[in-house]
Amino acid sequence: MLKTISWFTYLWWSMLIPRFKLMKLNRQGKIAERDACANAIARRWAQSGLAMNGSSINVFGIENVPETGGVLFVANHQSNFDIPILVGHVPRDKGFIAKLELLKVPTFSRWMKYIGCIFIDRKDPRQSLTAINEAAERLKAGHSLVIFPEGTRSADGSVAPFKAGGLRLAMKAKVPIVPVTISGSKNIMPKGTSLIKSASVKVVISAPLLQEDVKGMDSNQISEKVRDVIISNL
Repeated sequence: MLKTISWFTYLWWSMLIPRFKLMKLNRQGKIAERDACANAIARRWAQSGLAMNGSSINVFGIENVPETGGVLFVANHQSNFDIPILVGHVPRDKGFIAKLELLKVPTFSRWMKYIGCIFIDRKDPRQSLTAINEAAERLKAGHSLVIFPEGTRSADGSVAPFKAGGLRLAMKAKVPIVPVTISGSKNIMPKGTSLIKSASVKVVISAPLLQEDVKGMDSNQISEKVRDVIISNL
């Protein structure tokens, strides 16, 4: 329990204090500087938070991350800690495709906006389409995004069927798809509990699937191909 309280205290204070600097940059209209600063702070926060928790994060395949241009990272989802794991230990600044409800979380939601997250209301098809189009434009502009196509966290670490809609992003923006396999993060905060534990996590970044690799496939076929790659590394 003490570890959980300490971690959440660290989370809020580490986000709250630098927020004023970001708000100042925002008022000055220095948007690019604001976003770069937010990503750098988020990366340090994620790395130090996981280290403070006592968890070890072992990453393989960093050389598979394209250095430039838009990238769609596609990952399996075991824990709420998958987000800091990806922010802190997978190269490239990146936003996330996130559910709209997270906009209601004070402080945290502002950070998510600054690092380029896109919020989707899964109950509103029109808003979802607008958000997907916005995400595609960000990818075309050279930014990177992460999707968890299972749609929710896995309770036992198995990989649920993928929702194919998110993979259409890569087709629409014509960017590489990088499969990411996360194994062991479910042990940090198991689904259904808010208690935090130490764990050993393995992250495997697979070779990117380029547009020519998925030419002629529909989104369902691409989804299955990416899912198979992720499962093969569990």
